[in-house]
Amino acid sequence: MKTSIYYGPQDIRCGEKNDPKIDQPHQILVEVSATSICGSDLHLYRGEIDSMMERGHSQIGHELIARVSEVGSNVSKFKVGDRVTMAYSCSCGECYMCEVGQTAHCETTQKAVYGFGTSFGDLNGTHTEALILPHAEGHVIKVPDSIDDASALTLSCNLPSAIIANKLADIQPSENVAIIGCGPTGLLTMDIALGKSAGQVICIDQLDYRLAIAAKKGATTINSTKAGWKESALSLTNGRGFDKVIEVVGYPDALQICLDIIRPGGTITAIGVFCDQEFNLALADVSLRDISLHMNGFANVQPCMWQGIHLMDQGVITPSEYFTHEFNLDDIDLAFETFDKKSDTALKMLIKP
Repeated sequence: MKTSIYYGPQDIRCGEKNDPKIDQPHQILVEVSATSICGSDLHLYRGEIDSMMERGHSQIGHELIARVSEVGSNVSKFKVGDRVTMAYSCSCGECYMCEVGQTAHCETTQKAVYGFGTSFGDLNGTHTEALILPHAEGHVIKVPDSIDDASALTLSCNLPSAIIANKLADIQPSENVAIIGCGPTGLLTMDIALGKSAGQVICIDQLDYRLAIAAKKGATTINSTKAGWKESALSLTNGRGFDKVIEVVGYPDALQICLDIIRPGGTITAIGVFCDQEFNLALADVSLRDISLHMNGFANVQPCMWQGIHLMDQGVITPSEYFTHEFNLDDIDLAFETFDKKSDTALKMLIKP
């Protein structure tokens, strides 16, 4: 079968692997209808975690909408033909960490992540024609036919992460909220925040075309590459800083922006995936300003997937509007290049086998 394979930094191509087969009773086999590229996949593409990847072997992708083609003997929750997606992290649903909602830290799978290299379980990726989903009853969920393929793809990672970001930020009526990063997850985070009656929702990004999308939704926008951006942002809060700041980028510069514009006693929620080992956090500054800092790059999305389905089914969120490009799996290299360079106003990729 065709599948996406990591050959090195900026070298992800469509290759071939043997057709997957069920060999454990808790597994299901699915045929991929569509998949996509997550912002965290760019860490792989750029070679930032090359040591975790096996060149010529590691498969890529962790966003999925698919149909069940075979079920293991211990699986009763799903049947052939079911339309499903799964959380990006593989969790059993039965261990202590799963029971307390920390599904990304599953003790059975040892924090396995689809398509994220040998250090995270060496699982097959979703950029493929078919794949095995182990421990299916623990982290796979049925998707209603009323939800289109593109929107359904965001259930694996983007939309639940946006829900988690808003929950951790605990936005209250009249509060001023800043969102750092206007990629798909940042925009979904914004969509939810705008519905929480915040005083102001400010989106900060480096790309004008992404900011234009946020502005159209009703957010105030600031380009952080422009001189005086910080002063402009703080002026919206009478200089005191934002009540809540949500980071959706995963790089140190973005976290520093959060610290620069949060008010004393405010809350920072960082849901970007950070690969950097060090950051110069001024402990006295954070402590004396009474700042609450949530780091949540390894998001426990499985418990929030059902909520994402309801948000879409009720028309509150329409993630498909953020998909700008469609590629065949054969052109996965071009899809990654387009997404990485943000060429042709790229935002979210729809990839079909």
